[in-house]
Amino acid sequence: MALKQIPLAERMRPKNLEEFIGQEHLVGPGKVLEQMIQSRKAHSIIFWGPPGVGKTTLAQIIARSLNIPFFTLSAIDSGVKDVRAVIEQARKAGHALLFIDEIHRFNKAQQDSLLGAVEKGIITLIGATTENPSFEVISALLSRSQVYVLKPLTEEHLMELVNQALEKDEWLKGQGVTIGEWEALIQLSGGDARRLLNLVELIASSMPDGVTVVTNDIVQDVVQNKMALYDKTGEQHYDIISAFIKSIRGSDPNAAVYWLARMIEGGEDAKFIARRLVILASEDIGNANPNALLLATTAFQAVELIGWPESRIILSQCATYLASSAKSNASYMAINHAQSLVNKTGDLPVPLPIRNAPTGLMKKMDYGKGYKYAHDYPGNFVDQEFLPEKIAGTKLYDPGNNATEARLRDYLKHCWKDKYGY
Repeated sequence: MALKQIPLAERMRPKNLEEFIGQEHLVGPGKVLEQMIQSRKAHSIIFWGPPGVGKTTLAQIIARSLNIPFFTLSAIDSGVKDVRAVIEQARKAGHALLFIDEIHRFNKAQQDSLLGAVEKGIITLIGATTENPSFEVISALLSRSQVYVLKPLTEEHLMELVNQALEKDEWLKGQGVTIGEWEALIQLSGGDARRLLNLVELIASSMPDGVTVVTNDIVQDVVQNKMALYDKTGEQHYDIISAFIKSIRGSDPNAAVYWLARMIEGGEDAKFIARRLVILASEDIGNANPNALLLATTAFQAVELIGWPESRIILSQCATYLASSAKSNASYMAINHAQSLVNKTGDLPVPLPIRNAPTGLMKKMDYGKGYKYAHDYPGNFVDQEFLPEKIAGTKLYDPGNNATEARLRDYLKHCWKDKYGY
């Protein structure tokens, strides 16, 4: 029998609080969400919790239970225009509930566009976020909403979800599948109910002929052959960002933009990607192309301003430029060497000529005495010692082998002749 077009996780989505599994501190008898539904007085909410623990489902249950017109937007691919369109529809209906998934991805301007409608009661807002709303949601919106923290699902919750699906879903019952071993299923779900149920459906559709009992080995085989998971908090999150950075460091813009696309399609945080590009621009390119850091920093600011989905274009421009740029880690190595030297040599005294002398007493103690002001000399340079006496003449910065840093090397060699060995 072919898989139904609607995924198992969607087919099994609870329609009321009685069917909901988990979050007992919010949905149990006498708890806050049950009281809100019974009183039929909805208020704006921010649901904060990990993926797949029921944020979207609870928003739908609230709207259905209160019989309120319901609209949903994803912050990944929606903007101010979409928000205004929903507000206009809500105004015509008199009132509506607006659910915004991943609201932390909305920039300040997008969040500001919600304020008026929330204040006037045109919409009741329910936002879902995996990030701390104190940092990611503007204070004006946060003050008008109640934050409810959703807890990770326990292993017992996850097993209950699967057993419920095996008992109630017609397609799954027709497959005759039973769970013999749980470890691989639970581990690969990452505590995400949606991922778990869709994984169960995939396993059930991929079982070898004559086999109905799901084992850890079967789960691993199916996942390796048919699934490309991207877990924003798990191992592949780090593997793919590592592949992305190493592709740029290795000057391959094609691989870089591929791994960027994998992160975008996996729902990675645009600011996380942009931050890594800023670091790379200094660590791996540095003075070989100083414009790299300027572009990366501007890209980060633009990503904060624009948000998804247009940020993908900005990130692609930045990643391909950095990958195509000359590379040097000389600045990165210089600070590593300097910190290592500081740790070995301790708190060495600053040479008297380059000490600050803001008071008469300090001047009497020869602070600043003998300092030579570089701009008073030909070529704006004069030979003097800037390092502590104990480590005088130590070279920490060695310019890289590229055209830009070759010019820096020539200048340093002209200034210092053989002192530092440039």
